Amino acid sequence: MTAPRTIHVIDDEPIILEVLGQLLSSEGYEVESSASGEEALQKYDSRTFDLVLLDLMMPGMSGLEVLRTLRKIQPRVLVIIITAYASVESAIEAMKMGAFDYVQKPFKHEELLLTITRALDHQALREENARLRTELDRKFSFSSIIGRSKPMEKVFDLIRAAAPTRSTILIEGESGTGKELVARAIHQNSNRSGFPFVVVNSGSLPPDLLESHLFGHVKGAFTGAVSEKQGLFEAADKGTIFFDEISSIGLETQAKLLRVMQDREFMRLGGTKTIRVDVRIIAATNTDLEILIDQRAFRKDLFYRLNVIKIPLPPLRARKDDIPMLVKHFVDIYAKENGKEIEGVSGDVLEILDRQDWEGNVRELENLIERAVVFARDPLITRENLPEGLIGPGRREPVFLESGDDGPGLRDQTLGFQKRLIEATLKRAKGIQKTAAKMLDVKPTTLNEMIKRLRIDVDAF
Repeated sequence: MTAPRTIHVIDDEPIILEVLGQLLSSEGYEVESSASGEEALQKYDSRTFDLVLLDLMMPGMSGLEVLRTLRKIQPRVLVIIITAYASVESAIEAMKMGAFDYVQKPFKHEELLLTITRALDHQALREENARLRTELDRKFSFSSIIGRSKPMEKVFDLIRAAAPTRSTILIEGESGTGKELVARAIHQNSNRSGFPFVVVNSGSLPPDLLESHLFGHVKGAFTGAVSEKQGLFEAADKGTIFFDEISSIGLETQAKLLRVMQDREFMRLGGTKTIRVDVRIIAATNTDLEILIDQRAFRKDLFYRLNVIKIPLPPLRARKDDIPMLVKHFVDIYAKENGKEIEGVSGDVLEILDRQDWEGNVRELENLIERAVVFARDPLITRENLPEGLIGPGRREPVFLESGDDGPGLRDQTLGFQKRLIEATLKRAKGIQKTAAKMLDVKPTTLNEMIKRLRIDVDAF
């Protein structure tokens, strides 16, 4: 059971102490009474209270003096002032000093109880916000980014260096590497953490709608604009705005975004009023922006504005030492979510996971572990809990042919491997051969010749 809320009544009139003691006790509160300020303050050496009902006009130590001392010894305590009509100005002065509210004598019981309920609800909301803030700090602290491999240590070093600054940050990495998680960690460890973190899903909206979302619009700016609307830049003021997959933003919107970054001001669509904002920009991309610049699909000047601090995130295949830690992390999460007692995974499962290409990176691994947890019937996840297609084209276990066995020759196996590797790279590069060539560290002309020789259908990607 939840302990009853404690209320400290401080008043020099015995009848008030008696009436309030009976009233509040009948409502389920635990009540402590004091007939003077001096008596009241002595009790704070051994206990605390949730709320104080404090009379302003008392002989000896006044209510304002008691309040001033209370704010020092128990800063978060709620104080409701009890005052006569003639001392309302003093009650207002008390509120400036931190009192929650005041009630006038003679007060109605219902009025007082309503004020107390409102004050305690306010306190509960404040405590919940503090709890959520602590949880958010923990969730997006460095400890929430799993990894101890050398590539991840470099990422942590960059986050530590970048977080306290106001510089623009560009996070590069394949889909599923955790770009948004890194952006949130940067925000949460900056001096902007008390302000909004706003995510812009750049590729999910057409240009006109995206600009309306970013900058807002005035009434009548376009068909359907029936009222004025605040944009995401205004919502993120003093905080951070995160552009996920910024490469998908159109050139016209890129120009407007560049202007905001340079001047820290903009106008709503259809408006004439200039709005100034203080927003830190973090952008993420899974595409090489310099290649897009060569293709005239991304502005060079915007790239230079974004590329102040670059944080490249390694793909999972480049940090396989982190797989056991990631697996344990995801097993713990989804075992708890599904109400299961699962200790971990078997050794052969870790071997299988270590052999994968992980085109979907950490997100793919997380989804796989969640599925395995759901299907697990024992305390240990085994290979039987893994999807049947886990070991397939491009993810094959090594085959060792015994002497005399029939099988594909070395040349055929080598060509097959090259074809699967190129196809997988083209898929990640979204069919852009120049991007794929850079990822494979070969010349574009060499890649093109290999594509023709291996009869790879580029249009399929």
